[in-house]
Amino acid sequence: MGLTLTEKIIRDHLVVGKMEKGTEIGICIDQTLTQDSTGTMAYMQLEAMEVPWVKTKRSLAYVDHNMLQEGPENMDDHLYIQTVAKKHGVYFSRPGNGICHQVEIERFGVPGQTLVGSDSHTPTGGGIGMLAIGAGGLDVAVAMAGGEYYITMPRIVRVELTGKLRGGVSSKDIILEVLRQCTVKGGVNKVFEYAGPGVLTLTVPERATITNMGAELGATTSIFPADDMTRAFLKAQDRESDFVALAADADAQYDQVVKIDLSALEPLVACPHSPDAVKRVADLEGMPVNQVCIGSCTNSSYLDLMKVAAIMKGKTVAENVEMVVAPGSRQVLTMLAENGALADILGTGARVLECGCGPCIGMGQAPCTDGVSLRTFNRNFKGRSGTVSADIYLLSPETAAISAIEGKLTNPLGKVELPAIVMPEHFKVNDNAVVPPAPEGEDVEIIRGPNIKPFPLAKPLKATVEGKALIVVEDNITTDHIMPSNAKLLPFRSNIPYLADYCLTPCDPDFPQRAKDNGGGFIIAGSNYGQGSSREHAALAPVYLGIKGVVAKSFARIHKNNLINNGILPLVFEDPADYDRIAVGDDLKIDDAVDAIGTGRVTLTNVTKNESYPLSIEISERQREMLVAGGLINRMKARKDA
Repeated sequence: MGLTLTEKIIRDHLVVGKMEKGTEIGICIDQTLTQDSTGTMAYMQLEAMEVPWVKTKRSLAYVDHNMLQEGPENMDDHLYIQTVAKKHGVYFSRPGNGICHQVEIERFGVPGQTLVGSDSHTPTGGGIGMLAIGAGGLDVAVAMAGGEYYITMPRIVRVELTGKLRGGVSSKDIILEVLRQCTVKGGVNKVFEYAGPGVLTLTVPERATITNMGAELGATTSIFPADDMTRAFLKAQDRESDFVALAADADAQYDQVVKIDLSALEPLVACPHSPDAVKRVADLEGMPVNQVCIGSCTNSSYLDLMKVAAIMKGKTVAENVEMVVAPGSRQVLTMLAENGALADILGTGARVLECGCGPCIGMGQAPCTDGVSLRTFNRNFKGRSGTVSADIYLLSPETAAISAIEGKLTNPLGKVELPAIVMPEHFKVNDNAVVPPAPEGEDVEIIRGPNIKPFPLAKPLKATVEGKALIVVEDNITTDHIMPSNAKLLPFRSNIPYLADYCLTPCDPDFPQRAKDNGGGFIIAGSNYGQGSSREHAALAPVYLGIKGVVAKSFARIHKNNLINNGILPLVFEDPADYDRIAVGDDLKIDDAVDAIGTGRVTLTNVTKNESYPLSIEISERQREMLVAGGLINRMKARKDA
């Protein structure tokens, strides 16, 4: 029996475990990336491991999330990241060089290699055939230190593409269709592997759009084969030597098959407030629009913005619409400036932002009160834009551009006539905004601003774990709910004590103080708790507040791992109906906790109501040791001292 592409890469990197579905495996990591929102903490954790030089083939630190410097905090953190990177063997991508995922696929990604990044959209690298996985900062620090990265051996989903996209239909519509079919919970512990004749019609930037937004499926990652289209892209980036042809075996076996006829696909839109709330644009056509934002790591490539420029050339943004465009990298911006496309975009009345994440993470460009914002981004969680009352719709650059002109949601099918826009034979290559590390062993002073505070560590697990139910939250709570990361708070990403005062406040403004007053306790949650961003702060802030466990109907993959890494018990209701039996203020207790988590079965006693609820905890022996020690750092210290 042949192997899937995913299985081939895992086989070549497997160091712990066997390729048996559902079991824990450890793989060696070739490359890592961090961004400035999560990177500060990751490098502090790397320093705590006392590793003088990273052990990967290449590690990169990007600044792309928070470049608004209203006070010293952001630049202080950037200086810390730059100097700690220089000291420990990490390449540093300076502010303005671009979004980590766009730059990574342009300049550094290599087919067949493994990449782990402290950003949930790291799977973008699957567009060129990498096994690229988003993770918490601590997992990335361990990988930089030479340790394995652990995942559950995934099930493999074959997404079979046939036909060819029509004019006005985009690769964004492909991933929206996958989300419509599979939902935001449908990809847990799965890899989505794209195959079929339709793949041959998609450029690398189009593939990267799909693998990027595949993160919203909750998937481990997504991946395309590395073929002639991949070779052409890498050659145009002066990196043809990095090309390796990769594909699944013809007789590979898959756990699930999703079929999409590209010829029949039409423009789609994800409606508020979830990426899987997908409808046809035709069903909503004519809806008035207040704002259009084009960019993000999903749709800010050269080809994306060339299409936007072609659609809008000589036209004007409707008077009721505010429009912004954010190129994904300095390479993209420079090429648009040189060929005149940037002037075409500016001539419409659109605003052009610097190359970064910007409005996608709520860093500026918040919509008006009760506004309707069309965005080419990957997430539309309530309040993420910076305006809680706004409705955010996710769609393609083509749909966004024509809607900006019309002033209302407009179906581009049959209306958009694009000139022949093809991938250039040669991209503008200039890596002078990437600072190399110092020679190994050279003394480098690490600059630490006053805003950088030590990260909290959990205490070893006690035999009896008790505390109050501090909050009860609904299904699909995101890491944006758990640890907001807006323009006000992002400058304090290296200051957990400050951030903790905002933990879960979108759900309950009184939660942080209640947690402090009660010396910590439990969070009670619905299904898919912790979906969205990989930010480890959503586990570190609860650690600081004394959270001992989260009892949920189910967990998102990365957040569950972050909880375990930081010593918080991720417990699952065996009977989901028990979720409704727990109220805020109930006294909860777990007896024999150390022994119980070893069996995978835990009994939670509600002392207030004199009831008991059976819980499960799906963890490996390695993860059990982490929880008993009070997190991964404590476990590593204990082993070092033993």
